[in-house]
Amino acid sequence: MPRAVKGSPPERPTRRYDAPRRRAAAAATRQRILAAARELFLARGYAATTMAAVAAAAGVSVETLYLAVGPKPAMVRALVERALSGEDRPVPPLERAGVREIEAEPDPRRKVQRFARLVREMQERLAPIWTVAEAAAPADAALSALLEELYARHVGSMRLFVDHLAQAGHLRAGLAPDLATDLLWAMNSPAFYRLLASQRRWSGDTLERFLADAWQLLLLPDAAAPPAAP
Repeated sequence: MPRAVKGSPPERPTRRYDAPRRRAAAAATRQRILAAARELFLARGYAATTMAAVAAAAGVSVETLYLAVGPKPAMVRALVERALSGEDRPVPPLERAGVREIEAEPDPRRKVQRFARLVREMQERLAPIWTVAEAAAPADAALSALLEELYARHVGSMRLFVDHLAQAGHLRAGLAPDLATDLLWAMNSPAFYRLLASQRRWSGDTLERFLADAWQLLLLPDAAAPPAAP
């Protein structure tokens, strides 16, 4: 053990670095920022929401805002990722709990019903912030590029479900996977959700039942699809 040098101040114990606590505090700050950003985006729109306003609403400095999340397009990305996954962090589609439940379901009709429920819940979270971003994208190159990326990802996610049905032998004979993917992509979109939920005032339950029935008729073999209404 080294000797203390005569006349030097006594050594102070090293403060333990509490990494878990710091990570928890940083995560809480990030969530507070994103909650404030979402509220302001929905109330004021994307362009009219300033970084200073988000910082003030979240109770942080603008510098902290950039360090914790980033500029406004990064905020939109984070909010969209949360809406897609239903969690406070991005989760790849195949790792989401709801997707695993769909894959594990052996009955094709219940499989599609579970998918319709997943879509309904996701669009309830996603459509409001997507509408704001879509309206602002023509005047913001970074935001426009982000939406193009997310559109492409969305098509890929729909193709995963179509391929899953096909591999399980549940895709209607003669239905091209590309066509099935496009049908799902169009009907599982914020625009489609807004038309029925916002414009026509459909309830979430009504929309979910409609999607399940429509997709069963469109995608599944006749034996698995529900009987058509008289």
